Amino acid sequence: MINKNQILEIFKSTDALLEGHFVLTSGRHSSNYFQCAKVLQHPEYLTAFSVIIADEFESIQPDVVISPAIGGIVLGTEVGTQLGCRTIFAERKDGKMVIRRGFEIKADEKVLVVEDVITTGGSVKEVMDIVSETGGNIIGIGVLVDRSNGKANLHQNQYSIVKMDAVSYEENEIPEDLAAIPIQKPGSRFSL
Repeated sequence: MINKNQILEIFKSTDALLEGHFVLTSGRHSSNYFQCAKVLQHPEYLTAFSVIIADEFESIQPDVVISPAIGGIVLGTEVGTQLGCRTIFAERKDGKMVIRRGFEIKADEKVLVVEDVITTGGSVKEVMDIVSETGGNIIGIGVLVDRSNGKANLHQNQYSIVKMDAVSYEENEIPEDLAAIPIQKPGSRFSL
């Protein structure tokens, strides 16, 4: 099993752990940002992280894996591959998370939600709401990096490979040294 320090070194070595002044998808400001796409582009890391998550949920045998677009799609697809089940994603349309493209979740299907990074868990919560509306049965949440260090507890069967307390700030509480750095908005919510 890969430990937290090894994972952070993998993130650093692939330039996936960025430093600067970032506005996260949650709207909070932080001096660091996990750009999981940069680490997940490497098949050996994508597979390793996906196997870890899949192993956590294999005994429950999900019918479908769903991820919020864009960040969770690559990881969710590979987790679904490891579990041998369907993989779909939810995406934003007019600012609201929806299931499109002919994807569907049938009533009582066992659904695993997979996301690359959570801070507040807002996108995952939106996906969970959609799944509940369809009558799907959420059996768990799998996450690569939990920046809330477990504070974003969204489901009784939630698993994160890495939990860390990454400091973030509301707009009105940004420290002066961070405020002096130009803002970057790398989150997927801003790219749609």
